[in-house]
Amino acid sequence: MMMKAPLDPRAARSREAILTAARQLLLAEGPAAVTHQRVAQVSGTGRATVYRHWPRAEQLLLDVMTGTDLPFFRAPQSPVRPWLHRQLRQLADELRLPTVAAVALTVIQGSLWDPGIARSRDGMIAAIDERIGVALVLAERAGEVELGASATDAAALLVGPVLYRTAMQSGRVDDDLIDRLIDRVGTWRT
Repeated sequence: MMMKAPLDPRAARSREAILTAARQLLLAEGPAAVTHQRVAQVSGTGRATVYRHWPRAEQLLLDVMTGTDLPFFRAPQSPVRPWLHRQLRQLADELRLPTVAAVALTVIQGSLWDPGIARSRDGMIAAIDERIGVALVLAERAGEVELGASATDAAALLVGPVLYRTAMQSGRVDDDLIDRLIDRVGTWRT
């Protein structure tokens, strides 16, 4: 069995600086901001160094996303329906980017064989389910909606079609589709 050589201390420091910068960009601006150029600028490393550690942008994004809280569906605001629309719009726009779609599909595929990726996927799903659930309870308590789905079902009804349209069909999610998806989770009062 061949052992991996330990990472050179300078390479380890640059790798950590790159991951830290990528996490900051992901949380502040979303997945689209995690590019080799932007990460190099924020981390203070050269773009060639970022490429040396992560030859493809989706590899870097996957490493960052599996260790970072997703930037979607956080901090619901009343009224919930427009907030939910904005969150789904952001998700759909991000998933249209080839790198982000590749990461989403890699997480789905990789979780079939890799227990670590499966745990990350499960954590992402649990976070989205919980956040959407909190938002819908807020809307229900405010009298905005009479719910017709559980939080888990609502998340599937909202996020599933967006992922399918963008990452699998390479299509655009228009605002009418987002409205129809939101309508499926309950009866909204406007």
